[in-house]
Amino acid sequence: MSSTTNSVPYGVQILQKVSDKCPSLNRIIDRENLYKYSVLVLTFITYAAYHASRKPISVVKIVLYQNCSEATTPAPINNTDPDWCNWAPFNAENHSALFGTLDSAFLFAYAIAMFFSGIIAERVNIRIFLTIGMLLSGTACSMFGLAHYYNIHSMWYFIGVQIFGGICQTTGWPGVVTAMGNWFGKGNRGFIFGIWNSHTSIGNIIGTLLASLYVESNWGLSFIVPGIFIIASGILNYLFLVVHPSDINSDTHLNEKVQNGHKDEVKEKTEGSPILSHLNGSPKKAVGFIGAIKIPGVIEFSMCLFFAKLVSYTFLYWLPNYIKYSSDYSPSQSADLSTLFDVGGIFGGIAAGIFSDMFGKSACTCAVMLFLAIPSLYAYNLLSSVNLIVNIALLVIAGGLVNGPYALITTAVSAELGTHSSLKGNSKALSTVTSIIDGTGSIGAAVGPLLAAYISNLFGWTSVFYMLMGSNVLAILLLTRLVKRELQNVG
Repeated sequence: MSSTTNSVPYGVQILQKVSDKCPSLNRIIDRENLYKYSVLVLTFITYAAYHASRKPISVVKIVLYQNCSEATTPAPINNTDPDWCNWAPFNAENHSALFGTLDSAFLFAYAIAMFFSGIIAERVNIRIFLTIGMLLSGTACSMFGLAHYYNIHSMWYFIGVQIFGGICQTTGWPGVVTAMGNWFGKGNRGFIFGIWNSHTSIGNIIGTLLASLYVESNWGLSFIVPGIFIIASGILNYLFLVVHPSDINSDTHLNEKVQNGHKDEVKEKTEGSPILSHLNGSPKKAVGFIGAIKIPGVIEFSMCLFFAKLVSYTFLYWLPNYIKYSSDYSPSQSADLSTLFDVGGIFGGIAAGIFSDMFGKSACTCAVMLFLAIPSLYAYNLLSSVNLIVNIALLVIAGGLVNGPYALITTAVSAELGTHSSLKGNSKALSTVTSIIDGTGSIGAAVGPLLAAYISNLFGWTSVFYMLMGSNVLAILLLTRLVKRELQNVG
């Protein structure tokens, strides 16, 4: 599986030519590690950008429909329109259902397309796949904001943009997990992926803060600025992302080392490294959908993620709205406060990875965190309005416990299952397994915000929290067989 110059990104080719002219620089820099950790950084930025472009809708909901008598922006002079502060068609009494429809249009499109995206990703150049997906995702995000400038009020326009955006966003997860899985072996995978997966929370925070800057003055920019961010990140990937070690460890590169008297060292490194061992083997066919779901644990973790992601995405899309509903904060203040849930998610994802590595029990780690999340959700609903300090503390705790299992399943667990021993060394299942697990979880992510919209409107927010706690119970039950198997393997 030798590489050609065409598989090396243009930016990397330029850097290689510069370094080749500086022999002293070559002696200092370990190229392989440089490429390896550049993948870590670039994929981190990539998925942070994907999530930043998903977040504005949850912030802008607050101003698309609000109580005009309490709006923070003063009414226009001689204004006679009672809905002057709202944006049609979201000025209707069923505005919650309309927002739920928008969320579901994006998330169902994302969930369905994800099953196909992973299969496609196994068969194409991942760097080009990611670049095109990011350019289109940025376009979709910006199109929602352009409605503000072109005075668009068609519900079908907004639904169409959401569906288009949902499909484009599916390019992200299979692409970045495959790139990471290609470069990082199994040692401390949970810890590495736990830190790396903080891109989700960082992206949510970036998207929220960018959107909140403009939400009360020009909500169109709340979408356009994150859209530009993901487009710029896509161009960065196109220029510098080295998806696979074989892209730079070509036969030519290896021969250069052999000529320098390092034949034995190269052979040993190639045969012993989990990163480079594939260079010696013959290319293997991509694993199909049926073959991927037969891998032990894929179905259980997929269904568990359905409910875990249902809870996480309900917070992602409705938390700023809930904070404003349960307090007297402004739209921008509510959005800023909601970022603390994602701050907790950063620590939760890292903690889940550490415990998984320490004990070698991913299912048990997820089950314990899911169980502890139940009382944290109950406490947040009951006590969040006491004062700001209590609200902050409970948000961070709930964010860590809700997002920890979600982060572990979508990263380290997916990478582990995608390189399962039953595949007999075939690494071609990674994108497919990732897409199956994340696609199933994304169906739950689509269901959660939609249920929250209708339940909050009919029965109130307390009922929404009971729904979220029930979802965690079901997620735990789905892991029962895997937890039992892990406990039986103790000692």
